[in-house]
Formats: sequence, structure tokens, C-alpha cells
Amino acid sequence: MNYLIGTDIGTSGTKSILMDTEGHLIAQDLEEYDVLTPKPLWAEQWPDVWVKGVKDSIRAVVKAAKLNPEDIKGIGISGLYGGSGVPLDEHMKPVRPDLIWMDRRAQAETDWVKSHISPERLTEITGNDVADPYYGYTKILWIKNHEPENWQKIRLFLPPNNYAIYELTGQISIDHSAAGNLGGLYDINTNTWSQEMLDAMGIPASMMPDSIVDSTTIVGGLTAEAAADLGLKPGTPIVPGGVDVGAANIGMGVFEPGRYVAAIGSSMNAALVSETPIKGQGLIVWPYPYDSKHLVYNFSGSATAGAITKWFRDNLGEKEVQDQAAGGVNAYVALDELSKDISVGSDGLIVLPYFMGERAPVWNSDAKGLIFGLSLVHTKAHLYHAFQEAVCYALRHSIESTGRDLGDYIVIAGGVTNSKRWVQMFADITGYAVRTPIEDAEANLGDVMLAGLGTDTLTVDDVQKWQVLGPKVEPDPKRHEAYNKYYELYRKLYQDLEGDMHTLTEITTETDALLKPQSVN
Repeated sequence: MNYLIGTDIGTSGTKSILMDTEGHLIAQDLEEYDVLTPKPLWAEQWPDVWVKGVKDSIRAVVKAAKLNPEDIKGIGISGLYGGSGVPLDEHMKPVRPDLIWMDRRAQAETDWVKSHISPERLTEITGNDVADPYYGYTKILWIKNHEPENWQKIRLFLPPNNYAIYELTGQISIDHSAAGNLGGLYDINTNTWSQEMLDAMGIPASMMPDSIVDSTTIVGGLTAEAAADLGLKPGTPIVPGGVDVGAANIGMGVFEPGRYVAAIGSSMNAALVSETPIKGQGLIVWPYPYDSKHLVYNFSGSATAGAITKWFRDNLGEKEVQDQAAGGVNAYVALDELSKDISVGSDGLIVLPYFMGERAPVWNSDAKGLIFGLSLVHTKAHLYHAFQEAVCYALRHSIESTGRDLGDYIVIAGGVTNSKRWVQMFADITGYAVRTPIEDAEANLGDVMLAGLGTDTLTVDDVQKWQVLGPKVEPDPKRHEAYNKYYELYRKLYQDLEGDMHTLTEITTETDALLKPQSVN
């Protein structure tokens, strides 16, 4: 029997799984870590936590499986959207932390792009018609503008998974999905770096990796040192699984255009795979990890989907957290159970889930979270139910942005699928039947599949025989009709308050500047 490893570098942890080539899970391991948030709207990580997570999790599954290293045929490594990428010096050492996807500091750089670069040209070349701090190229410009000493030291930017692969193999490359997700520097039409955009941004082409590869390409083999550390054979092939949400789509069996998948973790990445970019709808567009030159990943989704329920748990679920610590049920399960009898619309509560600004399709760094409709009859259960509904409303907004018929069902993956009630809510609010993965290992499963395809130990026919999705959950027509009215108000609330959200940002910024604590001599 042959075996493969799939490793996904996430925002808060790195997970590895080891599977056989018939689709059976043999071992899995998760290594957790934190995000650095030195200022509001800033989010960065030193890459050593990722490399350690990759090594520790791979080593753990290899040890647990107790296999002959000769039988482990390959490793696929995907990663979070690394924003700027890891800034590296001439010795391939990190110069500063990576500004990851959720970092929103580059607003001035975004404004500069909007005033100096034709939006039509940006759309034509990159497929992305909106400039925003989300994109890696604006974060790179922030480093250039605010940290000139660091800028002088930087020779190369590498995304998280590609940096980890370099540490294991000594080989430098970038996969098409990660290159495209930088945003303004990649030509979606030619699948190469855009010299025109690099020149317009003032970013040297030499800072971008020369080798841009498919996610089924073997980019190198484990060095002898890395192999000894992990308990594997030197030369074990590694493929770049790409950006994790794309790898998650692969893990759910999407190898052709037309299927819509929403991966909901800390954020939501809701995407349609198509043959041509969907331009002009405010979507984020980059090459799909599989068949990168012919398939495109068009996505949007809430920046703080799962993160708002985590915020709720941490700030309003003290009892549930304490009960869990004392040996009780998981706090999320307890909150879900608490709110199970709350009716459609949470008895008149609507939450806007914009707790860290918002990316596609809203594209507003100043977007704010909102709890609308509070009264003395509302309880913690109502609030949690409304938070769950907010994530569903955000998904429906993303679906409508594609302007396409999505077929007979959509796929939803991530921690939200642990709640059958929440899955039903997604169906009721969107109006689509929902299917969910059988195993909670979407990106990792995609990494396994891509590693198998890259090493010729699997074919697409092989992996499409794997049973990865459960049965359909159909929407309830009456609840869907009721939710339509709440959804219309959800959309209207943002439109009505958008200007006020900008004003609040201005007031907060001015107040912070005026009332900074004075140092005492």
C-alpha cells in the first residue's frame, strides 16, 4: 500500500494528515499557535511558527502511523493566504513578520493605487477589479513606504507554504494560486508576473520567485537533514498545495468548473470555479490549484465569519467556557444548544458581521459590526442565534455576487458543519441544498490528492471515487420565505450606515491621536 501526507498551514494552527491511496485516514495531528496583533487592524506572523508547525505535525503523523518510510510517496503543503508573503534577505532569512491576509494597515497604499493605476487596466490584467488592503501587493507597498531599512534588505517574498517547502527542500518556487492571490502583480491572462504592474507599483521583479508552478508539480524532495528529522526518506517529493481554500475545494472533489464551495473557518472563503475570470463583481480572482492555466477560482466571503462566534464565546460565553474547562461539553456546542429554540430572525435581531472591516464583495476597511434590534426580551441565546444567521446572510451575499446559477447544491465546509442546526440555517437562508464533507480535513485532503496526482500515485478518477461529501440538506420553503425579508433588511442596514461607518473611523482616529496617554518624566 502507498501513503501520502497532506499538510495545511492555517492562521491559528498547522494540521497534517496521513492517508493511504484508497482514501483511508491513518493519522492526523494539529499544532496550534497565535497571530501577532501589535495594533488595531494589524495581523502578522513570524514564519518560524509555521515551519515548526509543519515539522511537528508531519513528524507526529509519521510516528503515529508506524509505516515504512519507503511507502510514503509524497507530501502536499498548502497554506493560509500569506498577504505580503515572508520578506526574505539575501541569505533567505526573514527580515520581518509576514503581513497576513487579515492585516488591514495598507489603506493609504490602497488609496494611492486607486488614484495612480487605472482600475480598468488592473481588472484586465489581474482579474481583480478592486484595490484593497486585503491584497498582498498593497501590504508589500506598505513595507516599502513605512520600513525603508527593511525594504533595502528584502530580496524575495515567499508565501507561507512555499517558504516552508524551501525550508524542507532548499528549492524556491511559488504556486500559481499563491502568485495570483497577491492580486495586482500577476497576469491572469498569461499566468506570469505582470511587468507592467510591477513597474507601476515600483516593486522589483526580482522580489518575485522566478519559478511559478502548478500545485501538482514536484518542486523538490526532502533534504537529508529534514528527512532524518521527520522520520522520512530523503528525497520524498513535495508539491505545493497552494492557497488553503483552493486546496479545500480539491479536497471536496472539485476538479471541474461550476461547483460552489464555502470554506468557513475564522473567515469565509466562498468560491465558484470557472473557466474564465468573473470580472466586475468585486470578487477575488486567482488560478485554481488544479489545472491552473485553465481553471479560475473566484471568491468572496466574510473576513470574520467563524471569528465572530469565537468573539462571542470569548466575551459573552464565560459560563460555557468555564463549564467546558471543568469537563463539560464544548462551549460552542453548549451555545448552539442554548439557542436551538430561537425562531427565524432571532425575534427581530440582525447582526452585521463586519468585525474587521470587510473584503469581497463589500470591500470596505471601515465596515463595522452591528447588533440591530435589541430589546429587553432578548437573551444570550437570541444573540448567538443572530450571530449564526449573520454568517449565513454573508454567504448569501457572496453567492449573489457570482451572478450564476449554482446547480442543485452548494458545499459548505469548516467548523460550522459540526452544528446540524446551523447547516440547516445555511440552506434556509441561501435557498440552496447544502452538502458537507464527511471528514473535517478539507485542505489537508486536497493536499493529499494533489500530492497523489503530482507523484502519479493517484488519478482524478481515483480520488473522485472517494466518498467525501454527505447527503443533501434541503432548504425549508417557509423558513426561506421568511428569511428573505430579514436578508433584505440586512443588506439595507449596511447601505444606510456605510457613511456613518466611515465617520466613526475618522472620529476614532482623531480621538486616539488627541487623547494618547502622555509620557511622564
